[in-house]
Amino acid sequence: MHIDLSTRTAIISGSTAGIGLAIAKGLASAGARVVITGRTQARVDAALAAVRKELPQARLDGVAADLGTAAGAEVLIRSVPDADILVNNLGIFEPKAFFDIPDADWQHFFEVNVMSGVRLSRHYAQGMAQRGWGRIQFVSSESGVQIPAEMVHYGVTKTAQLAVSRGLAETLAGTGVTVNAILPGPTLSEGVGEFFGKIAVERGVPQAQIEKGFITTHRPSSLIQRLASVDEVANLSVYLASEQASATTGAAMRVDGGVVRSVV
Repeated sequence: MHIDLSTRTAIISGSTAGIGLAIAKGLASAGARVVITGRTQARVDAALAAVRKELPQARLDGVAADLGTAAGAEVLIRSVPDADILVNNLGIFEPKAFFDIPDADWQHFFEVNVMSGVRLSRHYAQGMAQRGWGRIQFVSSESGVQIPAEMVHYGVTKTAQLAVSRGLAETLAGTGVTVNAILPGPTLSEGVGEFFGKIAVERGVPQAQIEKGFITTHRPSSLIQRLASVDEVANLSVYLASEQASATTGAAMRVDGGVVRSVV
């Protein structure tokens, strides 16, 4: 299968590191003009340099804005008014006991993990529908299906993304615009790696031991029995952005290593 996105412009929210950066590289490799976004210009510039080092011919732009706010979304929309592919990847996580999560945390997680995608989709989907082609993705999580007790607020926002994704797909029926959600399982992104690395240092053990212990203790149903790589997740995103994925919409596509014990 040859995926050619050379006529398409793609925006990936939260794409200066981790899964978002891997998706940016994947889409750029497929020929798309890619817009990398992050909260600071320094992070955006570093990500652009990283992609260009790996893909010298990549067509790239960067926008620094806090997409977890309405004002930040407006900055991006003014800078890049139209796009063919939108990947709502921006997200935050934090293990915290339910009884210790204040209202402010709930509201912040909802703004960043849910409303960022709502605001961007509300704008870009309309142009896609008018042109008769588009791809919108929400990077959710297996935690949206199996809410983790150690971070209920995160799981709730990931479930909400699934609802928004399906509802938007229904709204765009027959327009040529597909909307799907991606459900990664435990993935060794930059943020997760830093989190496990900090624990490893505190306990004086190798990080690999912490990662393995997490899978054994918290995700024992994993069939691959390891964390996925960001590239493994990005591969699914690139496919869903392609011409070849034209009949896949309204779906929640798992790349969770088999963590969710379900046949659908």
